[in-house]
Amino acid sequence: MTKKSKDTSRRIVNRKAEHNYHILESLEAGLILTGSEVKSLRAGTAQLTDAFVRLTGDSATIYGLQIDRYPPATDRNHDPNRHRRLLLHRREIQRLGLRLAQAGTTLIPLAVYFNDRGLAKVQLGLAVGKKQYDKRQALKKRDHQREIDRATHRR
Repeated sequence: MTKKSKDTSRRIVNRKAEHNYHILESLEAGLILTGSEVKSLRAGTAQLTDAFVRLTGDSATIYGLQIDRYPPATDRNHDPNRHRRLLLHRREIQRLGLRLAQAGTTLIPLAVYFNDRGLAKVQLGLAVGKKQYDKRQALKKRDHQREIDRATHRR
């Protein structure tokens, strides 16, 4: 009997993160989920737009990650907005705590996905918020690059 292939292509991405933050560094963390949450994530019904991570003591928790209810799991369904613990090594949490103590830094989820072994993972980004003019400059730069690409493509 052959092994069932894992679908690693399903990836929920926080598209607003690149627009609103300068990403300084990224890391991967495990995610503690219930059964219906896993099924719902595999179906791709999650939102990361308002999510953030808070460190408390020696644990990390993700807030605002909305995983929609899984309809077939009637009586054993989960709360879509519950706080979920992240699996990080103690040293990683301590190092992140020191970095987060600096003014203006925050820890945000960039993507949620399943790795090769089928485990739910979160890609976290240590970030600093962008100012309004930084966002405008990034938009101008992207539009300018798009125009250049169009001009070279026509030739």
